Amino acid sequence: MSAYRRELLKQATGRVLEIGFGTGLNLPYYPPAVKSLTVVDPNPGMNAIAAQRVQTSPIPVEIKQLSGEALPFASGSFDSVVSTWTLCSIPQAEQALQQIHRVLKPGGCFLFVEHGLSPESEISVWQDRLTPIQKRIADGCHLNRPMQALVEQVFEQVTVETAYATGLPKMVGYFYWGRAEKEL
Repeated sequence: MSAYRRELLKQATGRVLEIGFGTGLNLPYYPPAVKSLTVVDPNPGMNAIAAQRVQTSPIPVEIKQLSGEALPFASGSFDSVVSTWTLCSIPQAEQALQQIHRVLKPGGCFLFVEHGLSPESEISVWQDRLTPIQKRIADGCHLNRPMQALVEQVFEQVTVETAYATGLPKMVGYFYWGRAEKEL
């Protein structure tokens, strides 16, 4: 997963918001162009695990324990918003994407890598069948979200690549990664 993180995060600049910070695995991959990082995660246990990474980060990090569906930041506050393997677990992903769009500055970018719905019907049928179980055992994770369509409903300019990740079962390994830009 580090290769996906490295490639995606080298595009982040300025004031950055990360949705679903988790244990802070993205921190080492942020480039010097990032001036500050505000992170949100609803899980209180993650902050304790992330503390060591935050302490050693050269980037100032502000941690907020909250969900991506109701961001308490002013509109146009961030140059970049990042989400890595998070939208699958947010109960109302559409609402979170609306919030992400709102807090981005005009010309700002949303950088994401997510797993989701496979275009292969023999895989997607199993994703649909297993998602109810997956949600219970994996903190709300949906295997079958059509990530590209969700992002395109909110953003004007979207560039997405998709492929199966090497070394993962197809049911959990269909990845969407890309960049969505807010119009100027």
